[in-house]
Amino acid sequence: MPGHKLTKQIGTAYYIAPEVLAKSYDEKCDVWSCGVIMYILLSGYPPFRGTNEKEILEQVKFGSVCFEGIRDIIVGSAWMGVSKDALELIKRMLNRNTAGRITA
Repeated sequence: MPGHKLTKQIGTAYYIAPEVLAKSYDEKCDVWSCGVIMYILLSGYPPFRGTNEKEILEQVKFGSVCFEGIRDIIVGSAWMGVSKDALELIKRMLNRNTAGRITA
């Protein structure tokens, strides 16, 4: 129901939105998850990484979206050829501020 905040923390580390970890979220958490999926589809790796689930969740809580990674340094940028519009869409979907995050 729009406008209703949910409080149960459920989700998968790579795809969970920061507000779900804070246990106060609405339907915009799904836009975040779709932004993660889009990031992975275009780059081949998730936007928030770690060696274990705890590190991944810390990155989700406090990390920032970066369009470079270790793979980019080794084999070249995964983002070459991706339009600026696509990058902007991902940034808007992975906005930590839910009031500023785009809606579906």
